[in-house]
Amino acid sequence: MLDFSTIRGRLLAGVRMRVRNGEITERNLARRIGLSQPHVHNVLKGEKSLKLEVADLILKELGLSVLDFVEEAEWRAPIIGACGPRQLLHDRSREPAGQSIPN
Repeated sequence: MLDFSTIRGRLLAGVRMRVRNGEITERNLARRIGLSQPHVHNVLKGEKSLKLEVADLILKELGLSVLDFVEEAEWRAPIIGACGPRQLLHDRSREPAGQSIPN
């Protein structure tokens, strides 16, 4: 089951990875979203809770959407038979150019 705490955890893990890889610094992210660097640091370490408003600011700044995390979860869902309730979604990136499967 995908709930907000799972999405929040994935978002924080993604931000920590970007910091670790040098894509962004805590200080730069904090400045861009209007928070202090110590606050961002404490959120990323899990010492402070990630509030919904801050999550929205981070998502916007990183060019992400909550749907990015929902879609990731759906792609990783196990297949339960051909007509099972949690079928793997069709991978549109593998379609030949100009062809699409209707929704």
